[in-house]
Amino acid sequence: MSTTNRTNAGLGSFIKQKLNDYKLLVKFRLSLLVVFSAFITFLLGSTVVSIEALLILSLGGFLVTGAANALNQVIEKDFDKLMKRTSNRPVAAGRMEVSEAVLAAGLMSVLGLLLLASFNAETALLGAFSLLSYAFIYTPLKRVSPVAVWIGAIPGALPMAIGWVAAGGNLIGPEVIFLFSIQFLWQFPHFWAIAWVSYEDYSKAGFYLLPSKNIDGRDRSTALQAVFYALCLVPLSFLTFYLDISGYIACFVMLIMGLIFLAYAINLYRDCTEKAARKLMFASFVYLPIVLIILVLDKI
Repeated sequence: MSTTNRTNAGLGSFIKQKLNDYKLLVKFRLSLLVVFSAFITFLLGSTVVSIEALLILSLGGFLVTGAANALNQVIEKDFDKLMKRTSNRPVAAGRMEVSEAVLAAGLMSVLGLLLLASFNAETALLGAFSLLSYAFIYTPLKRVSPVAVWIGAIPGALPMAIGWVAAGGNLIGPEVIFLFSIQFLWQFPHFWAIAWVSYEDYSKAGFYLLPSKNIDGRDRSTALQAVFYALCLVPLSFLTFYLDISGYIACFVMLIMGLIFLAYAINLYRDCTEKAARKLMFASFVYLPIVLIILVLDKI
């Protein structure tokens, strides 16, 4: 192989690795889920859908979320090294300097908030609050108390409000509270199932995020709280039609999905095993996308 070919191959490998590192830095799949939530509620709140507006919202939301995730990895770099699931993150693994990650986070946050501000000031303010509370309140609190999960659920659910407000909806109103509540309540069974399955890994970094007062936390107390929040999602189904956000079909599908989700939470309470927690975790992955999609489809 010639020197030029070796140089080109080396450059190509470097670019591929750098792109992959940025994909890890912004937690690409998680950021897409956040964007999806805002995307759906924007459609629900819009009378006339603009492709340009959807693209601006999606890009703005993705950049703000990516900035928050990048700052999270900078703050937790020494703890990420200790966990198998996070040890390959670029900052923790030493492939990316802290300064580069912070610069990337700064650029993404500024551009993302400017894009959100193109809708209205409230949308940008919600985006800024979500970024700051996730990076600088939830992230450091994770090693202090399980209350971090309740704090983190707020920025975690704000994309639902961001999409609605960007579409011109009222920031304080029953519709936005309803939409926010779906993702807010969903996060507790979802995250506690993940924390249950990944308990050994989390404990290596000093993250004890399960709500039980027992040291291990993987007991019926935690499972019962997961049941409670899953149960809260069931009556929310009827508000779909009452608030005129969608129709009877969405109400029915959301109710069925809520009951299935609740059944998996009850199963965790009954068995208290990692297998049951894993099933609840996968049920949570299915619940939210189906509910959000049917809300839009039934409105069309």
